[in-house]
Amino acid sequence: MLFIIYEFFRNFGWKLILKNRKMRKKTVWIIVIVLIALIAISPVISYNAMTKKEEAVTTQWSNVKNVYQRRLDLIPNLVNTVKGYADFEKETLTGVVEARSKATQTTIDPTNLSERNIEQFQSVQNELSGALSRLMITVERYPELKASQNFLELQAQLEGTENRIAVERRKFNEAAQDFNSYIRRFPKNIWANLFGFERKAYFEADTGAEKAPTVEF
Repeated sequence: MLFIIYEFFRNFGWKLILKNRKMRKKTVWIIVIVLIALIAISPVISYNAMTKKEEAVTTQWSNVKNVYQRRLDLIPNLVNTVKGYADFEKETLTGVVEARSKATQTTIDPTNLSERNIEQFQSVQNELSGALSRLMITVERYPELKASQNFLELQAQLEGTENRIAVERRKFNEAAQDFNSYIRRFPKNIWANLFGFERKAYFEADTGAEKAPTVEF
């Protein structure tokens, strides 16, 4: 808006202003009014944009939570299938069940996606990933279990869910980055502080044993 006003007066306005003092006075008042209007409108536009971007982060968080919940929902069937083999290692199954229980109890308020909360959520999910990885390694020693149709179907579903988790986490990080970048720009950072918009945390890349379980055999 200011650029358009500037270009207009640079090309046309100043010649007229120099010829007519009254016009010059009116023009000054017009500029002042336009500037005041822009200042008044700026926080409204910024607030609406920040709200929209924050809502995008919240929506994407719901998508992340949904794919993690899908994994949690698959685990009881997986455990029941595996424990049907009498000599299967109970300690490994117990580890999966306990890790799932801990992950189920860990939730985050979507309005408070702080670094600490994200880290806590990711930590318990990584524990579950590790437990599932150990389960899959143990299954290697049970050829009949590996070949069962029920197990193969659960394996395929789990693999697809792990892929979805990676995709949705990446999309969440992109939405959070877009929001964070927006509220840090001047003068939007002024309005962000005034209206209480805070930076969103990211999912960190998993390393080592905390990687998503490999379910391909």
